[in-house]
Amino acid sequence: MSAIARESGVSKGTLYNYFTNKADLFAAFVEYNCQKKLPVALAPMKANQPVQETLTAIARAMVHLITQPESLMLYRIIVSEAPHFPHLATSFWQHGPRMGIEALSLWIEEQVKKGTLTVEDPEFAAEQFFTLCQTRIAHRKRFNMPFENEDTEKEKVIHAAVKMFLATYGNSRTV
Repeated sequence: MSAIARESGVSKGTLYNYFTNKADLFAAFVEYNCQKKLPVALAPMKANQPVQETLTAIARAMVHLITQPESLMLYRIIVSEAPHFPHLATSFWQHGPRMGIEALSLWIEEQVKKGTLTVEDPEFAAEQFFTLCQTRIAHRKRFNMPFENEDTEKEKVIHAAVKMFLATYGNSRTV
């Protein structure tokens, strides 16, 4: 906390007025990052484009988000510290994945009403879509595993995620 206060140009006491400990400060940092980056990744839902184009844009944004060095670093820290500081994992879940799932779920519900998707459980479908976006790329990046043709592989994941999602939930009015 002393080093953080020094870097921030405030006293340690001032820092403790806002954060009880390092874990609370880190949780605030995680929340800030989620609030800053997630809306950008989910912005394609507001563009009123056809379903396939929207899902492709969301998939591309999510793949980009989860493979950014800062996102990878935060993920690794949260996973490693979760047993000791479960509120970090909870904070990340509530401000990151849960918010993304809720937003995509609402968009899916709108598409069901328009007749462009057929989905019984929009929340489950949203979780599936985000999981499809993590195929192959996310685990390799999280483990610092190099692989050839990264950009080609990302595009393959993006288009396959959309294709699989639409094969399950799309209909004749989707495209």
